[in-house]
Amino acid sequence: MKTMIRTLILMAGALALVGTVRAGEKVAGKWKGQFDSQIGLQKYTYEFKVAGTNLTGSATGEREMGTNTVAITEGTVSTNGIFFVEPLKFGDNELRIEYTGKIAGDEIKFHRKVGDVAEEDFTAKRVTDAALPEAKPATNSPPAKP
Repeated sequence: MKTMIRTLILMAGALALVGTVRAGEKVAGKWKGQFDSQIGLQKYTYEFKVAGTNLTGSATGEREMGTNTVAITEGTVSTNGIFFVEPLKFGDNELRIEYTGKIAGDEIKFHRKVGDVAEEDFTAKRVTDAALPEAKPATNSPPAKP
């Protein structure tokens, strides 16, 4: 009986690990989203890298005041979604921006908490090769020989 229970526990753990790996595969890559905030429209590009349950990468924010890129910290991936922190320096202040997200296909529904100052909900969409501009042929190539 103990052997059967142990086997069931190991199988459940293995299934949970497979689910986490699949969630990580779903989030790795480039994502874009935008939202209105107290400081105006913000456009973000996220580059996510996943190793097991660890999420790393960068967040690039474009605002009226300029653009900045930071390395994300404290990132995790689970079957329930993702979590990470965007450490942002705003003037002389350091802001901790916490993200929680639920992955659904090529979208992540984010909740973003900016310290004790503000909160926003928005959706980021995966950037795919089809979303990239088409390559233009070179214009100064020599003419083809007959």
